[in-house]
Amino acid sequence: MSEQYTVSKYLLRRLQEIGVKHVFGVPGDYTLDFLDELVASPLQWVGNCNELNAGYAADGYARLNGAGAAVVTYGVGGLSIMNAVAGAYAEHVPVIVINGAPPARRREAGAMVHHLVSNYYLQLDIFKTITADAAILTDAVKAPDEIDRVLRNCISLKLPAYLELPADMTRAACREPVGVLTAVMPASNPESLAECVAEAADLINKAEHPMILAGVELMRYALGAEALRLVETSEVPFATMLSSKSVLPELHPQFVGIYQGGWSRPAVRGQVEESDCLVSLGVWMTDLATGLFSMNLDNRRIITAGGGQVRIGSHFYQNVQLWDFIRELTLKVKQRSYLASHPAESYIPKRPFVPEPACELTAKRLYECINFYLNDQVILLAEPGDAFCASPEFHIEEAENFIVQDYYCSIGFCTPAALGVSLARPGKRPLVLTGDGAFQMTAQEVSTLARQRCPAIIVVINNDGYLIERRLHEDGPYNDIQMWQYSKLPGIFDKSSFVIGLRVTTEEELEQAVKTVIAEKDKLILIEAYIPGRDCSKGLERLGESFRQAQKKS
Repeated sequence: MSEQYTVSKYLLRRLQEIGVKHVFGVPGDYTLDFLDELVASPLQWVGNCNELNAGYAADGYARLNGAGAAVVTYGVGGLSIMNAVAGAYAEHVPVIVINGAPPARRREAGAMVHHLVSNYYLQLDIFKTITADAAILTDAVKAPDEIDRVLRNCISLKLPAYLELPADMTRAACREPVGVLTAVMPASNPESLAECVAEAADLINKAEHPMILAGVELMRYALGAEALRLVETSEVPFATMLSSKSVLPELHPQFVGIYQGGWSRPAVRGQVEESDCLVSLGVWMTDLATGLFSMNLDNRRIITAGGGQVRIGSHFYQNVQLWDFIRELTLKVKQRSYLASHPAESYIPKRPFVPEPACELTAKRLYECINFYLNDQVILLAEPGDAFCASPEFHIEEAENFIVQDYYCSIGFCTPAALGVSLARPGKRPLVLTGDGAFQMTAQEVSTLARQRCPAIIVVINNDGYLIERRLHEDGPYNDIQMWQYSKLPGIFDKSSFVIGLRVTTEEELEQAVKTVIAEKDKLILIEAYIPGRDCSKGLERLGESFRQAQKKS
């Protein structure tokens, strides 16, 4: 006898089919029946400390897994997770929000139930603006088709999705799934594709100094392997940007470096901006990615592919998808000699970190130490602030070992995102580099990391407040926060032997902390790195100076 499907079972089956294995969230009375079904399913429930953190965890999970999901209750839960969903929308991350809602019969009666704000359609209307698709599942007959449509759009467009599940629809009977749910990716126009590839290949083959600039859409659409094939087939050097750092391995002999407009290293900037044929693949020219728009690029010498179109000089080709363009271009380009393709500046091996005895810790030395000890078993998450300003200089040797939210820039993102990263890549260890201000926003999620036995490394850069704001503008009391003894936080957990807290103030103490991290590879290590005098990276100094100069001109 076939299984009797309900709306809940149908939705859970479809989540499994798109690769979701863990579901994050916070329980509420409108979700409890659904959570019972979830717990009984092959999916694993991961309870978070609050809804915002659940959204960030689902985001971190989706970046590596292809999709993430979170369950929250109506009103207080749905509106709390909204900032995380907005960030996922801005950065094109497929996060699925399942929002338990008041019973459909209450909606029809217009009853004033708890968690209601003004009307029963407010949340749907809001989420429609920050998702690829959204639906209220009020009809068990139509629910399967609505679930399939919303999830397909989420996966194919790489954007969040919203499903509102009334409590009385949870166990409502519905039809069983037909086939396996798969995403239908947008198709390219064959004529436009052939024409633009022919023009692009001709320009690349004739160029003396072509370059490939690998962008964030390569990450979102899992096109790293295809892009690497193009790089190696053409023997063209490549650069990445902060948002796409590690989409291609940085140990590769054709890797030039990170391009950030005027903030780039001179050799990197010169090779990118002086290229006679720059192939831009899935690049987003955001303010922080381009050194506050300090790039000097000539559109007449750029082939721009992404967002469903290709631009070559003044020629626009619509309905050309990035994956099709890369595949076909790889077949058309001619291989070049190494002498024409090597980076202008060769790879500089990491220097061993040798601590100076009794030397007070500085930002520069902290980052040098972290950079030296990074390896292919570590995924670095750099928080908006001094951490992501310093991270362009880190050597991420293998692909997909770096996560940053450098467009939406929501501070506090990385600690809960590390939970999702750890569950999506159980064989690797997340390393969170966060400021004290950002950490205080979402520090509760260390509790869930401990409960889930995630052996994360959290480095809290204690520089006494919102340092990035202090650098952007004349300082004020609004940048001050309460000082914590961060290294003592593990003591608040019951049976806290899994979590180790360390405080470092000198280079020698930092080296000892690293030795502990290496020795205790199955533990969660929280390192409080105290940086006196509000010292910061060269990257943050540069950002502050650029920002202040831009403000004077505006």
